Amino acid sequence: MSEALQILQKYWKHDSFRAPQEAIIQSVLEGNDTFALLPTGGGKSVCFQIPAMMLNGICLVISPLIALMKDQVQNLQSKNIKAIALTGGVSQDDIIDILDNCQFGNYKFLYLSPERLQHDWIVERLKQLPINLIAIDEAHCVSQWGHDFRPAYLKISALKTHFPSTPFLALTATANKRVQEDICTHLALVNPKVFTKSFTRENLAYHVIKTEDKLFKIQQILTKNPQSSIIYVRNRKSCIETSQQLNQLGFTCTFYHGGLPAKEKEKNMQLWLENKSQVIVATNAFGMGIDKPDVKTVIHIQLPENIENYYQEAGRAGRNGEKAFGIIVTNPYDIAYTKAQFIDVLPDKKFVKDVYIKLNNYFQIAYGEGYNESFAFNLNQFCAHYRFPVIKAFNSLQFLDRQGIITFQSESTEKISLQFIIPSKEVIRYISLHPHDEPVITAILRTYSGIFDVETTINPHLVAKKAHTSETQVEEVIDKLSENQCIILHAKNNDSSITFNEAREDDLTINRVAKFLEHQNKLKEEQFQSVVNYITNEDTCKNRMLLAYFDEIAKEDCGICSYCTNKKKAHPKEITQSVIQLLEKSPLTSREIENQLHISSEATIFAIQLLLENNRIKINSNNQYYLI
Repeated sequence: MSEALQILQKYWKHDSFRAPQEAIIQSVLEGNDTFALLPTGGGKSVCFQIPAMMLNGICLVISPLIALMKDQVQNLQSKNIKAIALTGGVSQDDIIDILDNCQFGNYKFLYLSPERLQHDWIVERLKQLPINLIAIDEAHCVSQWGHDFRPAYLKISALKTHFPSTPFLALTATANKRVQEDICTHLALVNPKVFTKSFTRENLAYHVIKTEDKLFKIQQILTKNPQSSIIYVRNRKSCIETSQQLNQLGFTCTFYHGGLPAKEKEKNMQLWLENKSQVIVATNAFGMGIDKPDVKTVIHIQLPENIENYYQEAGRAGRNGEKAFGIIVTNPYDIAYTKAQFIDVLPDKKFVKDVYIKLNNYFQIAYGEGYNESFAFNLNQFCAHYRFPVIKAFNSLQFLDRQGIITFQSESTEKISLQFIIPSKEVIRYISLHPHDEPVITAILRTYSGIFDVETTINPHLVAKKAHTSETQVEEVIDKLSENQCIILHAKNNDSSITFNEAREDDLTINRVAKFLEHQNKLKEEQFQSVVNYITNEDTCKNRMLLAYFDEIAKEDCGICSYCTNKKKAHPKEITQSVIQLLEKSPLTSREIENQLHISSEATIFAIQLLLENNRIKINSNNQYYLI
């Protein structure tokens, strides 16, 4: 394994592997089908990237997450490793160019989504590539019991017939035993070597804090732990508002959500990565590919959708091995609010069918037509036109996306169109004066042949791939060309885009996927109930509860979670007596009681509930408690 270690040291700057990375790499090099369960921060990507670099040929990486694919490709390219991705919105001609590059350009990694395998001609082209390893990332998506099931993943096993001697490596961060077995079966893994790493994070303290005043509690946490923190919220509005509130309280805070332009995302991310901002408030769009070891606290101020997501997001804390905190701050209204947000808006078959038909009508697509057609799309306008509830319609489009029927990209994207207004000779002279810009300019000219004659829409991501650079660098070169009056430039933000992956068939299309919809809705309800059980159970160690969810048994309590620390504190009877003594003097709010007694909000709420139930106290119009 000395060669593998040398590659790790040269490209990833690590001196040693984490368990069980080395064993997984060895299994792949021996040609075995392999299953690896590595919880968040376990270094999954290294497990396929290093053996792929040791073998002749190219590694095929199948992943459902466009953002993650882009991140990994850019990361590899920054290490001068040739990698490329087939993402959504790429034309057939561009796909052919990319596959030609893979076949003749000594590329080491090709990333694509499982939906691409539904196109026979792409599979035929893949058969011509010298594929040395097939890595399936986020492999839980292959299981109907996984939290992000995608039927397109079921097509992956067909690659076995085309590459019978090529090892398969299935990777996931969250899977119980039922999901693990499902993955191995559906991917047709042959006598797979199975590697699992414990879900236990001994340095991570899981806390559930119940409070009426979330902002005050967050302020307390961040003041007590002034190190790097992430606060997860559910939507873009909460993201911006929470960030503003924390800045007003004197914390350095930035924010991150899917709707931000690429430049602003990168700027805000860097502020946090460089510790110029203590806190980053983010939606679940944040976190993929981010490995910041010194995160002290991850705080959820709204309930997560499921335990899998919570474990992954909370697991971004304490990767340096030092004590860290995964905290859910909740109030009595959160369960009902979250149920309304996640469960009550799940679409049934009738609603999904209605959305699908109206979507085709909206873009004037006739029956039997529409295949591979793409459109700019504004969700709010679409919903207003047909009087659809926005969240329910969004969930319907997401479902259709995950079934591979459409590609729905909901992130704001910057559409760039340009035309060269100087002769080609002048472009050559410009390149000679700006040699660092040559790869980008050359990539644009080679990709868009008519760009001297007409204004042409370009794909910065594709140009970046061809120029082996970042999208940010591409945008900087284009801005410079515009400033120097070499091009006419137009840029505008699109809300999202829709690509139809199938010809319109209405009933046939929806009936085919209806059983998946019913199963998915039932699973989401069960997953939400698991979250409710996690935050309401006050008789079990939080670490034990999380491990049990993933079919792992803890021998003893962790000693550091909210249950364990509360158990060590004063007896409830002592606390209630102290509350009574305080209220004998004057009425007080729960916060005033908490501050004067120097106890946790959980202990305060518990004591107040006990006194209310026993008719010892009441609450007045000023939210103050007083003795009866």
